[in-house]
Amino acid sequence: MDNLNIPPTPEERAAMNRTTPTYVVKNKSWFHGFLQALAAFLVGSIITGIVSVFLFFIVVGSFAALSDTPTVVKDNSVLRISLSGTLEERVEDNPFSSLLSNSAMEEQSLEDILAAIKVAKTDDKINGIYLEAGMMSGDYASIEEIRSALSDFSTTGKFILAYGDNYTQGAYYVASIADKVMLNPSGMVAWTGIAAQPMFYKDLLEKLGVKMQVFRVGTYKSAVEPFIATEMSPANREQTLSYINSIWANLVSDVAQSRNLTPETLNELADNYISFEDADKAVAAGLIDTLVYSNGMRDMLRQANGNAKVNFITPAELAKLTKAQAQVQKQEVAVYYAFGEIVDEAAVGFGAGSAEIVGNKVVEDLDKLMNDDNVKAVVLRINSPGGSAYASEQMWNAIEALKQKKPVVVSMGGVAASGGYYMSCNANKIYADATTITGSIGIFGLVPNLSGLLTDKLGLRFDVVKTNNSADFGNISRGFNTAESAVLQARIERGYDLFLTRVADGRGMTKEEVNKIAQGRVWTGEQALEIGLVDELGTLDAAIQHAASMAALDNNYKVANYPAANNIFEQMTNTVKEDYMERELKSMLGEHYHHLKFVKQAGNKPNIYARIPYEINLQ
Repeated sequence: MDNLNIPPTPEERAAMNRTTPTYVVKNKSWFHGFLQALAAFLVGSIITGIVSVFLFFIVVGSFAALSDTPTVVKDNSVLRISLSGTLEERVEDNPFSSLLSNSAMEEQSLEDILAAIKVAKTDDKINGIYLEAGMMSGDYASIEEIRSALSDFSTTGKFILAYGDNYTQGAYYVASIADKVMLNPSGMVAWTGIAAQPMFYKDLLEKLGVKMQVFRVGTYKSAVEPFIATEMSPANREQTLSYINSIWANLVSDVAQSRNLTPETLNELADNYISFEDADKAVAAGLIDTLVYSNGMRDMLRQANGNAKVNFITPAELAKLTKAQAQVQKQEVAVYYAFGEIVDEAAVGFGAGSAEIVGNKVVEDLDKLMNDDNVKAVVLRINSPGGSAYASEQMWNAIEALKQKKPVVVSMGGVAASGGYYMSCNANKIYADATTITGSIGIFGLVPNLSGLLTDKLGLRFDVVKTNNSADFGNISRGFNTAESAVLQARIERGYDLFLTRVADGRGMTKEEVNKIAQGRVWTGEQALEIGLVDELGTLDAAIQHAASMAALDNNYKVANYPAANNIFEQMTNTVKEDYMERELKSMLGEHYHHLKFVKQAGNKPNIYARIPYEINLQ
């Protein structure tokens, strides 16, 4: 009976007909609901985007307003200088950078620290300076600048206290000038001496099928050695030992004087691994005054501050006062900061965000300073290992033109060598720190031959048709032939001869005299003074004072720093697009970062360089 096909009754047909429209209506209701939800989502997204942009500009505006807020120095203030992170010539006061980096990679601005110490010296509301030591890295000349400024500050009778859980050697060198040097009972002081340990890539490159083709002039021109050798050449070993001994002797002499120790004692402590002894041994040896925990340090700081509440102020905050005070003066001494590798064009992609001296940008900036009637003298603050020989020559010419209209004085930072010295040699006067690395007067070319990688390992084949012999010159898929090698070597030698000429003319020497001390050899500032490559040992402040004197300025002048800092929007963009990524790359690659960047650049075209190894790897 269940399988019988019985037609529906009239009542059942009517019920079925009534359900059909209801079914359609339900589907239409679902579709309409979907459209409404989608529209709501889109409208919400648009509103959220508009609100986010609005809030973004409010936040940026707030940061900008905060950065422009005048500094107010309270009574019983203490300048707090952090001796940790990486010491750089200039660091923009960017509130976003702290959000994208960790404290271990914090950058300290030498510009701000020196300006702040100068303000603290004369401001009656600032009772002293607190040095908070940590894991600081930086070139010894920059560290020497801070120590010299602190030494000058100490003549006021205001206190300087230093405390650290641990001291790197550079941080201890600065802190040793303090009235009292304190250490955590579980901490340590690095006092080891200086070692230079270059890394060599020749065997690694060979395994990859890469061979570096080198063209150079100068017995001591060692920039290419990491790519073509497995150890230091005798000449490079000689010069390296010479300059690290010079730097170390200056550190030992300064610390011995501050700590009332003998150089012999300090060398004995380094030889006997004092860094790895218990902290009380550092006290017994005279490196440290007392061991205290952080709460004990705070008690001592309050006592030194007259038992008053300590109001800390940072170098960046205090440095703003110098900029505000300078606004009332019209006559100025311009300090132009040129630091980083010398390049023809700003880096894009890998390497972007690193400090660079872009040749055409510097030429343009110096031309503006030359034609600014308020600028009466220019101090070039140079901290560079060199780079592009072409850009170096263009900047030399710009400095020559500038010198015809107003005095030009050079202040050398940690490194002013090769292309950095090329820029310097034409100044009216050159100042250097005793521990500055300079010289390296030489030229080289470096071009990779990737045929082993591309053909032998990857199986790629190349063929070429050309109208002239030189049409494919510099092709990295093959090595140079004899004629090409001769042409490039000849150009390198002409570049070296021009370099000698520039130095000879700038320093009042003959080319033969320059050649004897050139050959790519590296010197410290102390050594360079003896052989005539610099005029005087002194700080950036000494260079500024001399420039003002040459321009016949009385005390009624201001010091203005160039290039101008980026605005808050430019800083934020650079931080997000470049600085953060570069920090991560540098953190991951360490000392390999600059070598890999250099290899990348070398592969672009047959570049000719006036530079030393990018990193003076002193430990």
